[in-house]
Parts: sequence; structure tokens; C-alpha cells
Amino acid sequence: MTILADTQSASSGVDSAPFFIRGKVVEGLDQVHRSRDLGVEFATPKIDLDSLVHPRTELPPLLNTPLSEIIDFLYEAGQKLADPNNAHVQATIDRMAKVSLQPRKSIEYQMQSSVEYLDRKSLWELVEQNFPNPKALDGWVPHTDHQGRRSFIRAFAPRLVHVLPGNAPSQGIRSIAQSALVKSVSLFKMASADPFSTVAFLRTMAEVDPDHPVVRSMSAIYWRGGEESVERVLYRPQYFDKLVAWGGGDAINNVMKYIGPGFQLVSFDPKTSISMVGKEAFASDETLSEAAALNAFDVSIGGQEPCVSSRFTFIEATPEQADRYCQALAEQIRIDRFGEGTPRPLDSELKEQIDVLRMMDDDYAVFGASDGRGVAIRSEEPVDFHPLRKTSNVVCVPSLMDALKHVNVATQTVGVYPFERMAELRDHLASAGAQRVVRLGEAGPSAIGNPHDAMYPLHRFVHWMANEDGVEG
Repeated sequence: MTILADTQSASSGVDSAPFFIRGKVVEGLDQVHRSRDLGVEFATPKIDLDSLVHPRTELPPLLNTPLSEIIDFLYEAGQKLADPNNAHVQATIDRMAKVSLQPRKSIEYQMQSSVEYLDRKSLWELVEQNFPNPKALDGWVPHTDHQGRRSFIRAFAPRLVHVLPGNAPSQGIRSIAQSALVKSVSLFKMASADPFSTVAFLRTMAEVDPDHPVVRSMSAIYWRGGEESVERVLYRPQYFDKLVAWGGGDAINNVMKYIGPGFQLVSFDPKTSISMVGKEAFASDETLSEAAALNAFDVSIGGQEPCVSSRFTFIEATPEQADRYCQALAEQIRIDRFGEGTPRPLDSELKEQIDVLRMMDDDYAVFGASDGRGVAIRSEEPVDFHPLRKTSNVVCVPSLMDALKHVNVATQTVGVYPFERMAELRDHLASAGAQRVVRLGEAGPSAIGNPHDAMYPLHRFVHWMANEDGVEG
């Protein structure tokens, strides 16, 4: 393999985005890139492709490390990440505030709250939910079938490439933890909207123990998505077993061409989440206010960047009732619940689309200013653009069952009000393709260890191996 370099060097004003390769920090300003959303420049070292591959002739470093020891290490690293004086985390927040659409305070909140994922009880529960017998991660588990054939089964440590999203810095620590729990050798491809946080997490872990097998199993670098000189070399079954991909449609479509025998895709496709509000919300002013406040919480998560954030609200209401609800919803969305501070303005195209709807009195009504602080749009059919930056499209339906025609396999989370109506809707939602139904207002962190995007991820990550040993006796 070759070493990639760029003749363009970074100027002193460009932020450095170092790599972390199998326990070592790699500094350099050899290549200059622009962030996806804001076009901010950052610089990275040249890429040494050979250093990113762990030979299959060598066993994975974590293979024979007990799961209990791995969890203890992750917990200790989490305590160090939570230290307000952690220089790596603070520098990452400064740099991400320049390249991310999210306000600085939102980035701070996500970076600080991500350490909750490294709680010992949470990590154990995650493993136990994903594996009927977690002992398969630590060794060969005996099994004898009803015909007396004896086998030994192991959840073998995989080799994974993770294509990380750019809209959720907490996903870096989640992916690191998940990779460690399945004892994988992992390469994390960072996004241009966040080429910093995953390296900050790994550098902190290296300060706990630079020689720990978790640290030596992990690498994190940035390259431009679709760069064939990198991807056509790395995305091969002789180097990696699976590609774990997060991101938008273009990111997923780009990696599909490399998928084939021996190199599988575990895809967390781009998703849209919705809310369903029943006619019961109009029983009183109090119930209307309650539903609007809960709805606003789900709309506001992460500045509406994450897939779990609600974008469309389907409501059993007349247009007049829906307008009352939208007024209350817009007021609630505009409350700074997460201490995010002043948001970035809406991009010009989205602002223009919203402002055009204000003039279409018969079919639409818009509540709130299109300044990025929160808008609710009432309509009879879903708008034909992607609601973003605290924008909720409230769609009137005769019945919540009529909203099912708008649910599909790209629908991730559905928040329901009143809560008791979840039971009548959940089978229909699952049949339509949705993957999660929750109480309205609880779209945020999911229950520990639950399926994500209709699968148990850790169970999918491992390389399941069987050693058959003939008939017993």
C-alpha cells in the first residue's frame, strides 16, 4: 500500500485534526480539507495505509482480554473524560464549534453527557441484551444439539471499519465502547463535520493506559468520503470483516459498491422521526400545553440534527385546532431547554421555503419566526422539504391510523400522545417499517441495550464461529 500526501500545506490559522493509529497520536498538516456544512478548513497528516491494517496472521489484541477487564477500563476512561480539566475534550469543543452547525453549548452538552455511556452497569446491560450468553465473547462455549452433535461457539473478535456521523459527537464514544465490548480491531473514519472528537476520546484512553489492548485496537483518521485511493484499498475482506456505516444517503450509497462476499455492511441508514398526537390533547388547555411541551422536547434534541429528533407531527385535529396547537408548540420549541444558547441562522434555502409558506394562507399556517429558534408549520400534507433546525411540520389527519401511510422503513422513532395509545399503534407501526415507539417527549436516550434500527448491533458486529466436534459419547 502507499502513503498519501497532498502538496497543499496548512497555514498557521487552520485547525489541526490529528490521527490516532493503534495507540499512537499522529500529528501533521499535510492535507487541507473543508468541513461539509460550513466550509471551514482543517488540516490532517498524510495517510499511511499500511499502519491502518492489523494483519490477519496476528490475533486481535483484545481477543483474550476478559470482558470484565474491558468494562473496568472503559469505566476508568469515562471518569477521565468527565474531568472538566480534560484538555483533549476542551480543545475538541473549541474546534468543533467552528465546523458544526450545532451551537457551542449543544456540543459541550453532548461531549459531557457521552461519558454516561461508559457506566459499568450500562455496559454490562448492553452486552447481556445483545448476547444470550455473553461467555461467548470470552471463549468457546460448548453446545450439544438434540442428536448428540457437540459444538463450541464463539463470538469472535471482528475487524470493523466505522464510518461515523458528523452530527453527534457522542456517537464516537458509543462506537469505541461497542467495538471494545466485541473485542474488535476498529478503524474509525471521522466526518468532516466532526474530525476531532473521536481522537480526543482515544487520546484520553491512552492516558489511562497507553498499552491497554483497547487502545492498541483502535485507529481514527479522516479522509474525504468517496476517496477511491483510500477506500478501494481499505474496503476489502482481507483487511476488514464489516463496514459499520452511519450517515446520509450519499454516504451509504458510496460504500455499497465495496460490499461483497466476506465484506458485509451494517448500515445505520439516514432516518426521520415523527410524533403522533391524538385528539385527547384538546381535552383542556392543560392537556394541550402538556402535549406541546413534550412534542417540543423531541423536536429540539441536538438542534434537530440527530435522526431521533421529531420532524413531523401528525395530529388528530381540524385546521383550527391544529393552529392552536402549533402556536403552543412554536412557543415551546423556542425555549432553550438544553442550554444551547443562540442557534445558527437557518440556511437561506430553508428560510425561503418557510417564508413562502407564510403567504399560502389556505393550505399552510406558520407559527414562530424563521430565525433558527423554532417554527411550527401546519399543513394538510407533509411539506416536501426536510424540516431542520427546530422546525416541526404539524400535519392534520382524521385519525392517527391515517398517518401510517407516511410511515416507512426510514421512520426511526415515533413519539405518541396520549401514552396509552401506543399499544393500539405499535403493531401497525412495525408493519409499516418503523423501528421504535415511545411516549411523546421521550425520544431521547433509548433504553439500555434495546435494538437500534431494528437490530441488535453488537450481535451483528461479531464474527460468529462454530467448532463442531462430532457426536458426543
